[in-house]
Amino acid sequence: MEKKYGVYICKGCSISESINIDNLIKSSARHAKIKPEDVRVHDIMCSSSGLEMIKNDVKEGTNTLIIGACSPRVKFEEFDFPGTITERANLREFVAWSQEPNAAATQSIAEDYMKMGIIKTQKGDLPKPNILQDLSNTIVVIGGGMSGLTAAIEAAEAGYQVVLVEKQAELGGWSAKLYKETPRQYPYDKLDEPQIFDKIKAVESHPNIKIYKSSIIEKTDGQPGLFDVTIRTNGSSETIRAGAFIVAAGWQPYDAGKLGHLGYGNPNVITNVQMEEIAKTGKITRPSDGKEAKKVAFIQCAGQRDPNHLPYCSSFCCATSLKQAKYVREKSSDAIAMIFYKDIRTPGQSELFYKNMQNDPGVLLTKADVTGITEASNGNLYIEAENTLLGEKIKVEADLVVLATGIVPATRASQEYLDGLAEAGKQGDEAKNKYLEETPKPEFILNLTYRQGPEMPSLEGAYGFADSNFICFQYETRRTGIYAAGCVRQPMNMNEASIDASGAALKAIQCVEHVAKGIAVHPRAWDTTFPDPLMIKCTSCKRCTEECPFGAIDEDEKGTPFFRINRCRRCGTCVGACPERIVSFKDFSVDIVGSMIKGIEVSEDEFRIVVLACENDAYPALDSAAIKRSKINPNVRIIPVRCLGSTNLVWVSDAFSRGIDGLVLIGCKYGENYQCHFVKGSELANYRFSKVKETLDKLQLESDRCQLIQVSISEYDKLPEIINNFVARIEEIGPNPFKEL
Repeated sequence: MEKKYGVYICKGCSISESINIDNLIKSSARHAKIKPEDVRVHDIMCSSSGLEMIKNDVKEGTNTLIIGACSPRVKFEEFDFPGTITERANLREFVAWSQEPNAAATQSIAEDYMKMGIIKTQKGDLPKPNILQDLSNTIVVIGGGMSGLTAAIEAAEAGYQVVLVEKQAELGGWSAKLYKETPRQYPYDKLDEPQIFDKIKAVESHPNIKIYKSSIIEKTDGQPGLFDVTIRTNGSSETIRAGAFIVAAGWQPYDAGKLGHLGYGNPNVITNVQMEEIAKTGKITRPSDGKEAKKVAFIQCAGQRDPNHLPYCSSFCCATSLKQAKYVREKSSDAIAMIFYKDIRTPGQSELFYKNMQNDPGVLLTKADVTGITEASNGNLYIEAENTLLGEKIKVEADLVVLATGIVPATRASQEYLDGLAEAGKQGDEAKNKYLEETPKPEFILNLTYRQGPEMPSLEGAYGFADSNFICFQYETRRTGIYAAGCVRQPMNMNEASIDASGAALKAIQCVEHVAKGIAVHPRAWDTTFPDPLMIKCTSCKRCTEECPFGAIDEDEKGTPFFRINRCRRCGTCVGACPERIVSFKDFSVDIVGSMIKGIEVSEDEFRIVVLACENDAYPALDSAAIKRSKINPNVRIIPVRCLGSTNLVWVSDAFSRGIDGLVLIGCKYGENYQCHFVKGSELANYRFSKVKETLDKLQLESDRCQLIQVSISEYDKLPEIINNFVARIEEIGPNPFKEL
């Protein structure tokens, strides 16, 4: 489009007290190639009169706006002018609030930020959404347990068509096997009837829900809005078009056969699942002889919170054992229930149920480490334990022992199989073929045709639970449009699973609505841009296809990459990956950022440091530091990037050839205990920039001139010091020798 520029400078929030507005007007007008008198200034730009001024200009044809005011992370609704290219220069947080007022360096910073904003609008273009045709908003729910049924009902009640796929012959999952449920109402002293059967009736009678029982997903192809899903039922297959998935495939009990040290194998040592089956018969009897069990011992964390088995807590086992202890007491008033626990974990309202059970004289609870289960006389069992509340070793007799075994997500078997296959593949074709021949293939859930694999990836070290980006986006997986709910995401009880399913349903709805408008989903849920590669220059090196965290780039039969746009989350990893620099977004590209770097004013007698800041953690942390009025070295210039994974190595040469003295990348932490918003961005940047240091050394530029730093959004108090220390190190090294060229 033909651009008509409008430059706007806010004087509020200490901006006019920190810089010379007249000089900023002249500088900005020169770079925007407009007259100084055409630069608009307002005391409070976000006020009704300030916004009205901008809107009137837009009505008169101004379509490219550069607004020097507060951070682009705030007032984004106020400064939203549809149909325009709008760029906001951060004069408040990065200048007025973090620099010394009226210093020459402070003025220079303000002029550089306005100049970079102008350059970005000059190089960029107006985003237009890419809306694909024949989109479906049908939501496929996999799993007919508590999570799956709830998700199906919530989506259907919102007016969406739902396809529910359940591999068993009946709906209900594990919830339908329960005798009773833990109390749901105050005063939390009476067990409730299972609510699952009401859910089943609601699903089976809902006009917006189509149910496939005894069915599995045979194949999933395509992308959000255009998923082609092949469902196999009793030997026959049917393909439907779908918009999004909710995976609520549930869980399996941990294999109690691995708990021989706790006596499993003896018929009178059962699991908590078996206890539900026994309670349904009317009496608590032991399997060996049908004798009514009057002394029942419950062993908590059986194979859980144990590095040799399940290292995690399964969330519901404590409440389940308390509930089953109540079974024992209600069915025989002279029976005794003994609970041996590491800790009792009953958060929320369940704590009231726990207290009620503590008051039952027939329920005995003790903290203890069970060391063994041995046989006593008459089919009874001895429980031996140590580290009790009194610090003594104890030995008690019971008729029946119940092991509180934990949960294993339904996704674990497929993930372990795929992990093993990948590991074998690293050892060569022979090892891979041997693995395929000797390892039983589990039943996959999604059977995706993605080049990255047939299932949702699980988080490293997460034991098969879906990688749902637990820090920021609890339901999202690495496969756009596919959402995890319930116990495939993390251990949880039924009430939590029900709430979880509602959240996943809302995210699936958001997804189908966004792709219908050509808008990205999380985390850039406003973004209408999309990657637009200049394919004539593509060398088919496959870096973009291999590095894309979301499987948004496929390859045709010739190995040429192509985008499935609705899978794309606009992280820009492909921009950073491409050695030919051919992937661009309308407002973010190698050329745009490179030109902004080159536009920074560099002088021989001053150091210049460029910070490329991830927009998700680093940039908001810098904003927070400014709110606290923390000072940042005035030689620093901050440029936001979508993700560190979007950082292209050419920006390093752009910076140093321009005379920039130091370059620091600041992004999210990565690893098991923290996650990049785009999953792999910081990790990929770390890998790429490990090579940069070697290059700098070869160019006789010190490797310390370029660093990558990981921060969390909460480390805003440390970030200014981190940056200032980096500047101090650059000053020790000395100026960039390329300044002299």
